[in-house]
Amino acid sequence: MRGWRALGLTWAVVLVGLAGGAGALQWLGPPKLPPHPSAAAPPPARRLAALPHPASAPPAHPAPGPAPNVRAGPRGPQPPPAAAAAVAGPMPSLLTPLRGHPGRFLPRIGPDGTAPMTAYAAAFNPAERGPRVGLLLAGVGLDRAASLAAIAALPGAVSLAISPYAAQPGPILKAARAAGHEFLISLPMEPSRYPLNDPGPEALLTGNTSRQNRAVLDWVLSRVQGYVGVTGALGLTSGSRFAADGEDFHPILRRLAAMGLLYLDPRPGAARLQAAWGRAVDVVIDRPADPASIAAALARLDRLARQRGSALGLVQAVRPRTLALLEAWVHGLAAKGLVLTPASALALPPPAPPPAASPPAGPPAVLPALQGASAAK
Repeated sequence: MRGWRALGLTWAVVLVGLAGGAGALQWLGPPKLPPHPSAAAPPPARRLAALPHPASAPPAHPAPGPAPNVRAGPRGPQPPPAAAAAVAGPMPSLLTPLRGHPGRFLPRIGPDGTAPMTAYAAAFNPAERGPRVGLLLAGVGLDRAASLAAIAALPGAVSLAISPYAAQPGPILKAARAAGHEFLISLPMEPSRYPLNDPGPEALLTGNTSRQNRAVLDWVLSRVQGYVGVTGALGLTSGSRFAADGEDFHPILRRLAAMGLLYLDPRPGAARLQAAWGRAVDVVIDRPADPASIAAALARLDRLARQRGSALGLVQAVRPRTLALLEAWVHGLAAKGLVLTPASALALPPPAPPPAASPPAGPPAVLPALQGASAAK
């Protein structure tokens, strides 16, 4: 009997404990679970200044942000190019009004000797070691969306050629400068097989008078401001017929040189310019424009850069398919030991004129004898 009383007392204690625990849980309410990570509020900012920062401690990591825009290249994922320094905008000291055309300006060398070809050039470190390779992308401005995509995707060291027929080039040029791209303006010139190949309504022609061609040149040069130079690359034409006529072309080059502008000749293998800074391109990349031919042309440009120390390629038109191939190529240059270089840094000066023949200090002793013999005859 005594054992049953002990067992009953034990169960009574257990029941009382369970009832008390249930009452406490009811009073406290349900447990509070941590919120889902997607709904969690950001933690308060860490006050680094109030915390000890020993010299041996690793530096604090920046706050997490959006993932970088990593592009896949031939050697795997490549980081996006570092932002290039912005190119200077038009400088009043390097402009002169175009007579008879209010609001239009021509480039000039500044009073202090500053030339547009240097004032508006893209940043480049001449201490960079390795063969230099440049790229000139022409046709910029005709297709606004494609032009802005190319400006954003390609490094600032890629030079641009603006079409004079671009309807509203202002926003495109602003984006180009901000992204570090220098630019040239394309000069329409008479091509071979003209008029079947038409460079447009404002072109330098061999049948024009020099006054007419000067007016055309002024029209082109006053379309925009802030360029380093001029190129004959315009669409699929290169102005080969006009450029082959020295009587017409050389005065144009001399005028460009007097304005402090360089000239990039779009004809591979063209002779070195005699009157202005510049050079000829070495390879036309997108002629033809199929992917296999473009890849082969870029590989040839790489080989020429290694063989000669520098090489310049020309892309005639802005095409989305070509842009994708160019992106992969530029991101692989460093791994190949090549340095992407603005076209202005590849320009060459005109050859120095031969020294004038100076008269002899005195007549050689043999001259009187020869003169006397000639008089005797």
